[in-house]
Amino acid sequence: MAHITTPNAQLNTNGKAIPLLGFGTAEYPFGSSDNVKECLLDAIRLGYRHFDSAALYRSEQPLGEALAEALELGLVNSREELFITTKLWCSDAHGDRVVPALRTSLKNLGLEFVDLYLVHWPVCVKAGEYELPVKKEDLLPFDYESVWKAMEECQKLGLAKSIGVSNFSCKKLEKLLSISEIPPAVNQVEVNPLWQQQKLREFCKEKGIHITAYSPLGAKGTLWGTDRVMESKVLQEIAKAKGKTLAQVCLRWAHEQGVSVLVKSFNSERMKENLDIFDWSLSPDELNGISQLPQKKGFLGVEFVSPDGPYKSTEELWDGEI
Repeated sequence: MAHITTPNAQLNTNGKAIPLLGFGTAEYPFGSSDNVKECLLDAIRLGYRHFDSAALYRSEQPLGEALAEALELGLVNSREELFITTKLWCSDAHGDRVVPALRTSLKNLGLEFVDLYLVHWPVCVKAGEYELPVKKEDLLPFDYESVWKAMEECQKLGLAKSIGVSNFSCKKLEKLLSISEIPPAVNQVEVNPLWQQQKLREFCKEKGIHITAYSPLGAKGTLWGTDRVMESKVLQEIAKAKGKTLAQVCLRWAHEQGVSVLVKSFNSERMKENLDIFDWSLSPDELNGISQLPQKKGFLGVEFVSPDGPYKSTEELWDGEI
């Protein structure tokens, strides 16, 4: 079967171009499927080349096995054709734990380097567990300087080709940019038609930070998800008029915003449909309809908020950008 080639975008570092459609590996509960490796192999067969993992997701090992098998089967010619992201969990967001955490992730993935290593949240918890929700009593202040210095070390050591962050507000990015020697290449955040992130996208564009969108369909059925996107009447009508699925409309919308998009489905038909967003476009009227949708963030991160922790409210976690 002929696979679809996804377009790329260049990152601000000298790392490799990032494919604009990626395959997410977070399922909830984490590590609950036993056929992850097979699904990932299917995804490679279909044309996905960008895979998003994290220490938290327990998906690094099956992803590593799928990559090794794909190379062996000749589904890809070399590691160079793949773009692999993983993330530092909050319990490793301590200066001295960052490089060892990445080395552990690389061992799980069976790789010598990742293309992108992200700080999963601007949050630190006591070392030990890889879990979400985190224990509120374990929340600690996030030390930007020591964590980011260690992230830069990961890049200098060649363990990560590019480094970045996830779930950072404009204000937190400002803070990071003021202390960084190597600026973050990427900020991976929630973006979909019901949480369009206009302000953050403009800020990142100005600073040369690429945005990757997670939960582009609202992540229905997960801890961090909402049904609102899939139930939007406006989106349903556009999909019907276009003869597309609602998911395809959301993914195409995000693609037209110039961000890369992560989509996660272990269903083979939907995996195919989700790739089919590159040879058609939304009309000015449709885009206008989407731009007027009422905005509401899906995942507020209340799990990281505590009266005794560094963030006393979701307002503080997102610096009022919600």
